[in-house]
Amino acid sequence: MIVLTTTATQTLTIIPREYLGSFYVKFRDTSLNKTFSYFEDTTTTSGDYLSFTGNYVDASDDSIFIEGRFYDLDVYADYNYWNTNLSLWENYDEIWQTDSNQESRVYKDRVFCTDQDIDQDDFDMYSMNKDQYVTNDSYNNEYIVI
Repeated sequence: MIVLTTTATQTLTIIPREYLGSFYVKFRDTSLNKTFSYFEDTTTTSGDYLSFTGNYVDASDDSIFIEGRFYDLDVYADYNYWNTNLSLWENYDEIWQTDSNQESRVYKDRVFCTDQDIDQDDFDMYSMNKDQYVTNDSYNNEYIVI
């Protein structure tokens, strides 16, 4: 699972099944069942990792990421876009002759969105109730056992 913040500009680093120079990224908000699709064509590869940065906003230029929500992430090659994947041209030339609805999934993951600091090494865990409840420690909790 990937943990992201609620800002619109995000950098994702993944290990895909296939390393492409351009692909589509689809986020599906699991609470609303609403899908947001974006085209990415600027990627960098470092070792086995593929990194890309996108500005993920909706139609009103607000970030699609909301605190405490889960998203499904799909990275896929769409063969209706010219030059997305040249390796299949010789094997399946129908891709280049007609419009097809064929997609090739390159990566799939789950995303959780929060602005809280999460570091499991320092035992900083996610809390649903952070800053919602205040504890009162002003009383004396000492007692005598006989």
